[in-house]
Amino acid sequence: MDWTEVKITVDAADADAAGDIAQMTVPYGIYMEDYSHLREEVGQIAHIDLIDEELLKKDRSKAVVHVYIAPEDSPAEAIAFLSERYASEGIRHQIETASCAQEDWMNNWKQYFHPIPVGKKLLIRPDWEQTENPEGRVVLDLEPGIAFGTGTHETTRLCMELLEEFVTPGCAMLDVGCGSGILSVAGLLLGAERAVGVDIDPLAVKTAGQNAERNHVEDRFTGICGSLTEQVEGTYEVVAANIVADVILELLKNIGNFMAPGAVLILSGIIDEREQDVLDGLKDSFTVIGRKEERGWVALAVKQKEEI
Repeated sequence: MDWTEVKITVDAADADAAGDIAQMTVPYGIYMEDYSHLREEVGQIAHIDLIDEELLKKDRSKAVVHVYIAPEDSPAEAIAFLSERYASEGIRHQIETASCAQEDWMNNWKQYFHPIPVGKKLLIRPDWEQTENPEGRVVLDLEPGIAFGTGTHETTRLCMELLEEFVTPGCAMLDVGCGSGILSVAGLLLGAERAVGVDIDPLAVKTAGQNAERNHVEDRFTGICGSLTEQVEGTYEVVAANIVADVILELLKNIGNFMAPGAVLILSGIIDEREQDVLDGLKDSFTVIGRKEERGWVALAVKQKEEI
């Protein structure tokens, strides 16, 4: 049976909020077309002025969120949920549906995923595409599958920029909510001796292991299926959690038990309006030592207070 493709067109200014709501309807990811910052981002990242004519023709005032519903699920329920939530948030939207073979939807998003320089050291490269690397960056080859984490989202990039600052040669890293394993693999490529990635989704753990193998670091990566730290043992010099504010607040209750002396905890996935909630949750036990922000998303690096 075919899957159902749901295309939600919204104003570009509402793209992030619309994507967050759409993510609630499916466990296996969404992809977005958002060309509103095309010229700015190409200039900043690639440092070139020439942009493909087909991209220039795209409507940069709109964004399109693509969601795929499995045959055994109910597209009608998902659409009703989306319509209700968008209306309650005041997000103008148009929803279209179409049938889509599974092999098509699993490949559709690839046309929007291209090599991405991150920070000063990393280049994320989809393994179906080769590119020159004149800056000599550390290349992370990635096949995200349908697990979260391609490096295109601000939360992932901000987290990786902080990893560049705090991963030291020989350290041990814990990646809570590892998704595609992109942060674990990045940490290993930046010099970590070993990394443990944990995710509640067994498909994510499998994908993370495959991405570790793809980058020849599988002997130093361990994937665990479980909720937060319930299956985790040992302590780590770097802990990363690219999740959401409410889950971060839950994680803070015991994450200190898994932090080695002097360890850095990197938190991302925090929308700016929830930053204060996270800071309130940190204030008794942690001190912020680093902060990055991009387009309404915040990432923090913190240490336990008694070690400052």
